[in-house]
Amino acid sequence: AAGARTGCVVLHCPALRSPAALRPRHLRSVLLADHLAQLLRAQGVGVCLIPALSEERSWDVLRQLRIYWPSGSGGSSLTDTVLALKAALGRCPCATACEQGPGTAEGVIYKVHLKSFVEQQGLLGYDPNLDVLLVTEGTLRSLAELQEAVLQCPVSDPMALPTSLPKCQSSCCSIVHVVNCEEEFQLQQLDVLWRILDPGAHTALQKHLVCGPVKVTNSSSPIGADQYFQLRKRQMYEASVIKYGELAQDEAWTEVIDTLTVAAIRFEMLSTGHRSQITLDLENSSISTKGTKSGAFVMYNCARLATLFNTFQQAVEQGTYPPLPPASELNFSCLREEGEWLLLFNYLLPFPEVLQQAAQLPPPSKGIRITANTETVCKFLIQLSMDFSSYYNRVHILGEPFPHLFDQMFARLQLLGAVRDVFHSALATLHLPPLSQI
Repeated sequence: AAGARTGCVVLHCPALRSPAALRPRHLRSVLLADHLAQLLRAQGVGVCLIPALSEERSWDVLRQLRIYWPSGSGGSSLTDTVLALKAALGRCPCATACEQGPGTAEGVIYKVHLKSFVEQQGLLGYDPNLDVLLVTEGTLRSLAELQEAVLQCPVSDPMALPTSLPKCQSSCCSIVHVVNCEEEFQLQQLDVLWRILDPGAHTALQKHLVCGPVKVTNSSSPIGADQYFQLRKRQMYEASVIKYGELAQDEAWTEVIDTLTVAAIRFEMLSTGHRSQITLDLENSSISTKGTKSGAFVMYNCARLATLFNTFQQAVEQGTYPPLPPASELNFSCLREEGEWLLLFNYLLPFPEVLQQAAQLPPPSKGIRITANTETVCKFLIQLSMDFSSYYNRVHILGEPFPHLFDQMFARLQLLGAVRDVFHSALATLHLPPLSQI
């Protein structure tokens, strides 16, 4: 499907500007933007992620969760854009300059009357309480970063296209603000200010993808994103010890625990529709075991497939089985089990469509809020894991090494090789590497 769509999307995640420590509610919007970026890229859409992470802060929790977000300071071009926006404010009829002095909040340079603009333009979907916005240098810097992103947004993956192709023109660049519901009001203020200062086509194409609340239970005090990660990691480790016993504390094992933790958190945050509330029960460690709704269960089944193919490969090297012939030489009429057809028709054939659907950003019916199917991939993987697990527990794939049984074994291996590819491709949209063993 890559290359089928063009244009580009700027994904803006205001949670990463929060001066306070990241909380689980911030994490939800960041994970969602990260997943959406991967889905869009897989469809051949260029993606620009903002804001760039400030280098003065530690972003360890993002790195641990395999969130690859750009960092940097923006440099002189950002300063020029801020100056241009300041000049535009000076000419704006609904803005009043503020002199620093008693009664003026620190850092405020302008007061802008948003409400009158919203009413004049007949804009729908905005909070009726939008009124006067106190503009600071920080506000203008946020807008400057959006402005720069629109100008720099690539048409598509630069690796996949000839360098002679022009950069995306602002008219085909769509801006999606991914925000948690508690910060939606501030984002609407920024959105309207941008429309006032830059009445270009791109500001009219702004969409708001709003995440529902994240309710944390069984916590005596507010919990930070980093504490949440460490807690789930400890639970994952304890659950693994119960299941497998005390294992060698080597690097490979640590890597497995880390990956399972990331999977547990990503599925916990992303397998619910983005508008719905999520409840994080911090004492509920079942999230960290292979309960069928968890990310760990998906990773476990992916690892079972890796083990199956490793075992087959070893048997081939030992001369027990002949190598797997090319697909064109296989007899697929040997696949008579209902579970085999289920895997083909419910998962392998519709998979490209599932990815396409998950990357859709339909225009809002009215107003500015959009609904995306960001839970689709997690739900698909959970369902696939359940049906694959049920089939794998029932059917013996690697049978006795008798030539009359090879046709069926090869057809099944080819089918499960395709299932493995689907697992890997779907997990890649969540930045989850497949595990070869658990």
